[in-house]
Amino acid sequence: MAEEPLPLPHNRNNAVTRGVWRGEDGLIHKVLTHRRTDAPPQWVSSADPRFWNYWRREADVYTAGLPERLGLGAPKLAEARELPDGDIELLLEDVAGTHGEDLTMEDIAAVARALGEAQGAERLSSEPWFSRGFLADYSTTRPADFALLEDDEAWSLPLIAKHFPPEQREALVRLHRNRDRLLALMARLPRTVCHLDVWPNNVIRRPDGEVVLLDWAFLGDGAVGEDAGNLVPDSFFDWPLRPGFAEHLPELVTGAYLEGLRAAGWKGDPRLAVLGIRASAVKYDWMMPWCLRAARDDLHRAYGTGEAVDPDARYEARAAGLAICARWADEAVDLADSLGL
Repeated sequence: MAEEPLPLPHNRNNAVTRGVWRGEDGLIHKVLTHRRTDAPPQWVSSADPRFWNYWRREADVYTAGLPERLGLGAPKLAEARELPDGDIELLLEDVAGTHGEDLTMEDIAAVARALGEAQGAERLSSEPWFSRGFLADYSTTRPADFALLEDDEAWSLPLIAKHFPPEQREALVRLHRNRDRLLALMARLPRTVCHLDVWPNNVIRRPDGEVVLLDWAFLGDGAVGEDAGNLVPDSFFDWPLRPGFAEHLPELVTGAYLEGLRAAGWKGDPRLAVLGIRASAVKYDWMMPWCLRAARDDLHRAYGTGEAVDPDARYEARAAGLAICARWADEAVDLADSLGL
């Protein structure tokens, strides 16, 4: 196996990943493992192909040529190596383009349209290694002390009081109280093949405009709108808030996704796709309690590197993302009521 000269940021908690780095051969090396025992409980891996954190799913995605079959961009696979210890090393194209926090609103809207075009085409049946029940399994296993939602002292912390007004607290409490209904609605919506981890760190837009998605480890059964719904709040949580994003990104992504569905010939009720986008906000039900605890314990670290970040900038952005989640959850309930769901 190659040396690891330039480690790349990734979720080091996830037990399915042994390492990601840029090799001297100009390729991205990613080792998938089934042998890690040091992961926290919410990031344990599994040998069950239907479990959301099945350890070798990403290798299956690439070797089956699934992104191309879906009509979605992905890094080209140079090689998938079975290692002597049973792990798998993926050698992937080092894609050039705009990535992460450098993506503009136009870029993110292009991601949503590409998702709509792929998910509206219904061109692929299920594979045995598709994840099942991702949204409920993932969102309800994040470490969160929901009692903090009712803790006035936690909400009065300066960092929280500055960025989360009382009306937002009330909306986020409603989100939590509606969690079971929102999850049930997502389970009832039309099904499609979802990436299930679409956020700016997993997106590169090539200079020619093609959208490339990274990290296919969670892929599987999901609701129409679920990927597009995740894309919006997760464009806020880990970077400083950028001008115009909170005001315009939610509707840009919604419109672009619906355009993609229409272009692909999707015949479903567009209101159901909007419901999927809105109700997907339930994925982040756990984040407000997590923010309250982090503010109390002064825990402010960057995703993938663990480096300290500016708490004020972090909470301004997270408040913007969570405000969208709270509003969308209310809209989902209203829309479901109007549809008789």
